[in-house]
Amino acid sequence: MSALPRGATVRRDAGLYGYERALRRHGIDPIAGVDEAGRGACAGPLVAGACILPPGKAGIVPGLADSKLLTEKARERCYAQITRRALAWSVVVVSHEECDRLGMHVANVEALRRAVALLDLPPAYVLTDGFPVDGLGTPGLAVWKGDRVAACISAASVLAKVTRDRIMTELDVEWPVYDFKTHKGYITDVHSAALTEHGPSPIHRMRFVNVRRAAGLETDVAGLESVS
Repeated sequence: MSALPRGATVRRDAGLYGYERALRRHGIDPIAGVDEAGRGACAGPLVAGACILPPGKAGIVPGLADSKLLTEKARERCYAQITRRALAWSVVVVSHEECDRLGMHVANVEALRRAVALLDLPPAYVLTDGFPVDGLGTPGLAVWKGDRVAACISAASVLAKVTRDRIMTELDVEWPVYDFKTHKGYITDVHSAALTEHGPSPIHRMRFVNVRRAAGLETDVAGLESVS
């Protein structure tokens, strides 16, 4: 991943669209943001989203923010606006089996790469949330807390989270004892109690320490995923 072009700066008070404006001032466009949802969950898929918003007023999404800071209804409203306004957008769903096979970090990076590759409009630059992602085929920048400070990353986070939340709500119908519709596969007291009582479901990620313990498997944590 590269740095911002020489001479390009983003002021602290530049707002959510500051990174895109700074890049466009240097002739760099289109700009994609990419983010994921579900990395820390121990059940269900990992979902990555990518988004290219248009410049100017057309690309300003009312109420847009980091998906984790929005209510469910606000995310749904933003999702509808993003899919209507975006020049290009994509979502990629990585199954729990593939997460187990690859490990969460590798699966996460692979999902982000796939999401960018699926964009109908190839980006000239990619902004990622928090850590650099190699292999995107285009220059880019890892932005600290990017889903809170860069609009295209915020948009990607909304696409990913809304898609994943809908999937988990559907999976709750198949396995209602785990209450997936409420916690979406993340660890809560209710989820932990259900794991203890019923053991893992077919969509739990067996690389996670708590899931393996609930299944009565070995508890050696070497190479396994922790639960925060």
